[in-house]
Amino acid sequence: MQEIKSLSHWIKASGFTVILTGAGMSTESGLPDFRSKSGWWRNIDPSTVATVDALETNYSLFHDFYSMRLKTLEACSPHEGHYILAEWEKRNLVHSIVTQNVDGFHKAAGSSRVYELHGSLRSIRCSGCGKPGTVEDFLDRVACRSCGERLRPGVVLFGEMLPQDAWECALRDIKRADLVIVIGTSLQVYPANQLPTMTKGRAVLINYEAYSGGSRFDMVLQGKARDTLIELNRIIHKSKVS
Repeated sequence: MQEIKSLSHWIKASGFTVILTGAGMSTESGLPDFRSKSGWWRNIDPSTVATVDALETNYSLFHDFYSMRLKTLEACSPHEGHYILAEWEKRNLVHSIVTQNVDGFHKAAGSSRVYELHGSLRSIRCSGCGKPGTVEDFLDRVACRSCGERLRPGVVLFGEMLPQDAWECALRDIKRADLVIVIGTSLQVYPANQLPTMTKGRAVLINYEAYSGGSRFDMVLQGKARDTLIELNRIIHKSKVS
């Protein structure tokens, strides 16, 4: 409890706070993650499906996998933690959100300064000409209406570079930040796992699983993303009233 109170003071005192979120932020909305025993990759080899090679040479498997993910996504929605972060942005307690998630929940909850490092599942585009498509056309296996090539989700596949604009904006904000709060990520994916080390400000980790990655953080809170954000928000509101 004392650490959460201290973090609430850090948030209010910070002139520039950046949030970095991972899969643990989305699992509480009902989405499976990638690395847990019940995650997406439990029975699937990512090297066979989430790759440029699969898109080009095994589109049926590629399409089945991402259709499953899109249909799962449609049944889920942002949780209270997403809305709290959006509220904090409006109150200038948070400047931007950098996310490894591809579900679009931060934007759906109302956050406007969101940098999606791994792209977005719902942003369908042509694999040939790059023109935008629709989720419906992708699910129905309709080809691009402009050039006839295959449609794909706008996510970063294994073997692809991160979107340059999102990465550069994330790096700029992290370097400027007084406070970086990392939520729900095991920090195993390069290069996003390097971002917390690039701030000169304080760095905090909120994660359900125990952290054993050394001393890169000034504070580590073990707990669920949603519950921790709700408690933080309660303390911040309480101190504002008093």
